[in-house]
Amino acid sequence: MSKGTARYDRVVRTLCQGCHCDCGVLAYVKNERVVKIEGDPNHPQNEGSLCPKGLTATQFIYHPDRILYPLKRAGERGEGKWQQISWDEALDYTAYRFLEVMNRYGPQAIAWSWGDAAHQSCLWSKQVWLRAMGSPSHWHSDAHYCYHPLLIANRTTFGDHSTSEEGLDYRNSKSIFLWGGNPVMSHPTRARDIMIGLKRGAKLVVIDPRFTELAAKAHVYLPIRPGTDDALAMGMINIIIQEDIYDHDFVQDWCIGFDDLRKRAAEYTLERVAQITGLKTDDILKVARMSATITPCVHHGRMGVQQNQNCVQTNRAISILVALCGSLDVKGGHVSKKNKPVGFKGVFHIVDSREELRLPAEIEDTRIGAQQYPLFSGAESMAVSCAHPPSVIHAMLTGEPYPVRANWFLNDIAVCLEGQRENYQAILALDLTVGSDFFMTPTMELCDVILPPTMWLEKDGISEVFYHIGEQDFIASRQKVVEPQGETRDDSAIDLEIVRRMGYEVPHGWKMPQDFYDYQLAGMGITFEEFKKIGYIQGNVVYKRYETEGFDTPSGKVELGSSILEKHGYDPLPYYLENAVTPVSRPDLTEDYPLNLISGARHVAYFHSNNRQIPWLRELEPMPRLDIHPETATALGLKDGDWAWIETPTTADRVRMPVRLTRMVGPNVVSAPSHWWFPEQEGPEHGCFESSINAVLTNDGPYSLISGASTLRGVLCRVYPVEEKRA
Repeated sequence: MSKGTARYDRVVRTLCQGCHCDCGVLAYVKNERVVKIEGDPNHPQNEGSLCPKGLTATQFIYHPDRILYPLKRAGERGEGKWQQISWDEALDYTAYRFLEVMNRYGPQAIAWSWGDAAHQSCLWSKQVWLRAMGSPSHWHSDAHYCYHPLLIANRTTFGDHSTSEEGLDYRNSKSIFLWGGNPVMSHPTRARDIMIGLKRGAKLVVIDPRFTELAAKAHVYLPIRPGTDDALAMGMINIIIQEDIYDHDFVQDWCIGFDDLRKRAAEYTLERVAQITGLKTDDILKVARMSATITPCVHHGRMGVQQNQNCVQTNRAISILVALCGSLDVKGGHVSKKNKPVGFKGVFHIVDSREELRLPAEIEDTRIGAQQYPLFSGAESMAVSCAHPPSVIHAMLTGEPYPVRANWFLNDIAVCLEGQRENYQAILALDLTVGSDFFMTPTMELCDVILPPTMWLEKDGISEVFYHIGEQDFIASRQKVVEPQGETRDDSAIDLEIVRRMGYEVPHGWKMPQDFYDYQLAGMGITFEEFKKIGYIQGNVVYKRYETEGFDTPSGKVELGSSILEKHGYDPLPYYLENAVTPVSRPDLTEDYPLNLISGARHVAYFHSNNRQIPWLRELEPMPRLDIHPETATALGLKDGDWAWIETPTTADRVRMPVRLTRMVGPNVVSAPSHWWFPEQEGPEHGCFESSINAVLTNDGPYSLISGASTLRGVLCRVYPVEEKRA
């Protein structure tokens, strides 16, 4: 032990799980308590850096309000009366109640929901549970607009690569395009890679209605009108084709549908695109030429291009830009996700493979949303197949297309999904509500039984590095640092025990999570215990795999016009679609609702609804704040820090939050964070309807045609002062 660590009993290398980045950390232990966390300088994901979520893990694990024992409701739902029970009683009760619901309504009436990073590691064990019952009812609270539309777009275009954070080689790119994403706040290690790329000479273009932290570093910033990225991408494609600056060799050898794309793109003249997007023609020309001539390039699309009615086709257009510029599977471009260590079986492969844990096709086609959104929810899903979230809520309330009567909640659905008031009523309407979360959230308050999970310092696991660095792909081991607090248990251990107590067998003889990790590593010839000593293993990055393997599409090539989309009755080519409640589509509403609302802006202290009770993190961002332009605020009679009401024409609710005067948004735009609740306020609601923007956003559609996404960006709204400030 070095001199600097002599006052600690041991230092353990493990992985943070505060978000999807899975950064390497060093956990310092004294008297069997974690007393200090810092970034691991020898871990390739973060190389010693660490965001506040990881640095405050000691406040999380030892928080006085953390749920440490199984609890059973002792009064009415939401009354706050609980009885501490043993694990045997909790598991028996839960298994019995699930069987009761299944025997009455069928297995499809039992569902589970998630959405936060900490529970991604139990995706496999929940799938074991669903498969044992034969239930298709798995849903992710924001899957219809987060990542899944992008997966559908990427896989229908070139089969594999991602235009999200995953696989983008920012460090070696020559030009970096950020579409509606702010990784400084959402995925800090990716922001760090972007800054390394800039230091090495890359050009940066930020396309966002908000002037973000990275926009301040951009060579070109485009303050696009919310929800019109599809028009811009099509306009850029048109310029690249018309000016003959696309990669001719790649297009000729590895793309199909170019002539049809050329005709479609010609509809998006420079003048038309400028009118739709509110951007200057010179800027549109400049960024199109940059993408095609400063290569390899990367195009990173995130929530800003996914929370709208045309999200899949928007991401298709961005995907096509990457292909036209010859930046697929090259160093500095979009690198294949097939570079994991040889022999390793990843969780997403196991869950998504028919030979492993994926449900039979005939069951998946009964999943809620499968008929309306087959590429999202059905047997032919191009994403990790799950039910359509708003439709699950409706099924809980109406019984259509079939009743959903029990749900195992691993996240705060009362806060995390649009149509918030209806979601709350749906939870109350269930026959059985089971919860597994760290704190008494608004959703946990409504549960019948709570099965408390361990957090990442208390458990083992394997990270597949969801957002790996483009130039290197690897797997890493998460090691238990200290024994679990109270009687908390590993999520997956809980799942396997529920499966057994319901009378089912667990596949492959997996008795504990470590057995599953051994299964993942068996093809590499090592055990999980051996892997823990190694820490991480890198794969061998191979560029231009398509030259020997082709692309994972029906044609084996990049499909500029998608045969899969055409087969399902969708337009095979991308196009622009105006969202339903904007100044353009509904000019009749603009007198009463004159502003454009964009929702969901992240803060680095929080992940979805997590961490509002962590003292150091809450100090960084104590309250939700509505970003509004100073001129707009003055016209409305608002000063910095004043409380304001926000309303939209899509719901009857209104929410309030203090305003922050900033020129980060234009005069016609306001930006609100999401997922806000107040742990310090009285339960069961904990103020979840007071300032959560999801309360004024509808879950009743219209939805995107392919993935069923709700429109959460560019919705018309009005803002006005709150006369009485909150006490």
